[in-house]
Amino acid sequence: MKTIGLVGGVASGKSLVAKLFEELGAGLLDADRAGHDVLAEDSVVQAALVERWGPAILAADGSIDRSAIAKHVFAAGDRADSEREFLESLLHDRIRRQLEAQRVKFAADGRPAVVLDAPLLLEAGWSPLCALLVMVDSPRDDRLARAQARGWSSQEFARRESAQWPIDEKQRAAHVLIANDGTLDELREAVRDVWERHVAPPR
Repeated sequence: MKTIGLVGGVASGKSLVAKLFEELGAGLLDADRAGHDVLAEDSVVQAALVERWGPAILAADGSIDRSAIAKHVFAAGDRADSEREFLESLLHDRIRRQLEAQRVKFAADGRPAVVLDAPLLLEAGWSPLCALLVMVDSPRDDRLARAQARGWSSQEFARRESAQWPIDEKQRAAHVLIANDGTLDELREAVRDVWERHVAPPR
């Protein structure tokens, strides 16, 4: 079973591309979802976060408030780097274990491939897990517009982008590029082309 890793800039459309691969038969490994599960279910993680940042990061129901965490790890200034490193050191191994367990289940189900949608795939050192790295390439103005539609300011967008590898480094790391600068049908066709060339060639 082949693992397809998705890379790209912030709000480039990686999750949409992941869903299009899923439509073709790939199992979806969603690192964000796994991260949510860790924050919601791992009491050791929850205790460490409260010890680090105080009870203000808890929502009214006692769960971890992800937006409150984001204010620490994507804040302006040098301190944000150390806070982000702390969070990543706490979460990444746990998320990876969840994803690897899911991958085993997909393999047992006979899936031809899994697609790994992880915002920090390269930064976390997960590229060796992937037989194919696909770069989802989208113009910056388009990505900024998508981020603003999520409620982010341009400053928030810039801070989150600065926490990741530069776009040109991601392009160099990728084996294949998919352009997300047209219609959904064009994107779907580009994904299908990658699938047929690299995962399930037509007979």
